[in-house]
Amino acid sequence: MTDTEEVYEKVPRLGLRHLQAGLLFYGLAANTVLQLNVNVAVVAMTNGTRSNDGNTPLYDWTETQKSYIQSSYYWGCALAQFPAGYLCKRFGSKAVLFWGTLVSSLLSALTTHAVAVAGWKAYCVVRLLQGLCQVTWPCIHQHLANWCPTAERTRLGAFAYTGFDCGNVLAMYGAGMVASSSLGWPGISYSAAGLGLVWCVLWLLLGANTAGEARFIGKAEKSLIVGDLRRSESKEPKKMEIPWRGIFTSVPVYALLCARCADSWGLTTMQTQLPSYLSGVLGLDMRSNAVYSALPFLLMWVMCYVYLVIADVLLHKKWMSLTALRKTYTSIALWAPASIMLALVFVGEGQQTLVLVLVTLSVGVSSAATIGSELNTIDLSPNHAGILAGLMSSLTNLMALLTPLVVGVLVTDSRERNQWQVVFGLAAGVLFAGNVIFLIWGTAVTQPWNESKESQRELEPEEKPFQHTKLEIAPEGSDGNGVSLRLNCTSP
Repeated sequence: MTDTEEVYEKVPRLGLRHLQAGLLFYGLAANTVLQLNVNVAVVAMTNGTRSNDGNTPLYDWTETQKSYIQSSYYWGCALAQFPAGYLCKRFGSKAVLFWGTLVSSLLSALTTHAVAVAGWKAYCVVRLLQGLCQVTWPCIHQHLANWCPTAERTRLGAFAYTGFDCGNVLAMYGAGMVASSSLGWPGISYSAAGLGLVWCVLWLLLGANTAGEARFIGKAEKSLIVGDLRRSESKEPKKMEIPWRGIFTSVPVYALLCARCADSWGLTTMQTQLPSYLSGVLGLDMRSNAVYSALPFLLMWVMCYVYLVIADVLLHKKWMSLTALRKTYTSIALWAPASIMLALVFVGEGQQTLVLVLVTLSVGVSSAATIGSELNTIDLSPNHAGILAGLMSSLTNLMALLTPLVVGVLVTDSRERNQWQVVFGLAAGVLFAGNVIFLIWGTAVTQPWNESKESQRELEPEEKPFQHTKLEIAPEGSDGNGVSLRLNCTSP
């Protein structure tokens, strides 16, 4: 029995590392609600039903103005991600994530008053400032890298990321229900602010940057986490030089970037435009819109756990390598929605039920991206996970801010079905291309630039991964009638 196995026997099944994952889940859900509730709010503010007291104002905003409101958040978000990765590395994820969520929650509480004073332009400013506070993704990557033993990285990381799916459901269904209640659309901003502020209190009391800083952690669990990280970091010095050249010349990083940008384009299309599509093309009222807008993301949330269980079995039984698992799940997350979106283009106008089923499936299956590509930054570089995640998030948020603007140009009348066909066709093409690139050049192997320069010099040439890449066509099956095509990266 190895030392690691002996330590595992003494570690509680539920420990502080699970609490940290739970806090990340809640934090990501709260920040997702703060991010996405605007997509229901703009529908309620322009086409919604007045509250019971009849005092909730409605606004006559054009489709272009609504697209500016929806995209303004991502302008701030794109600017914030890269600095957030550096700040996490410098000050720790606890402080950065706390202040980002706190300010975003307070801004959400001020939204109603800002819109009342200066209209849609004020809404854009508030959303832009909230985007600048969105530091969730780099902080979560760094926090998971600090707390997750290698053997539990996929399990704990995937669970934390399902907070995003929970937030999607709350943003769509919860916001719709609030808007159709006596609170009206202003209640959307207030409820999101309350959700974020409660998390801030819990995070301040229970969060910790590392296992070494935690106050309530047991000795066995601390030894497991600290020992595993020391082995994975190869006893790196506390202050490592950020390998900018290695990152910007890394083919796997660019392959991952293409997959993440494609996923961002497809998912943002649904997140930002689904309420408008259901309201305009299918003519659903506010309450029905909330239900059917949330249903795809509810399926997405459930499927996350299904994917997680399957991935856990595949890795535990060693039936699939981590690289093969990442590529398989990424293919499901990108190519399945692409196929469904293409099908939407050809569905007839009177087939409302089929449209709802296809929309639900296109979003639901895409949750495979959590295990497929979102955790891949930690694979490529555990030591610089926050920096890498910040870089990725900056560029994927450019896709997220462009999507509403492109849709605003393509869709001048939300009731015109043929204009939405162009939107779905474009998204399908982006999803298909992004996955092709990741299949060819993506990997889950930790890159050489993850180590310090001193450690890199210690590696012999044959120890460096991806020296040789070859395409193999091999017989498959006992009768030898089938063939399999594999892209293998091996050392000689």
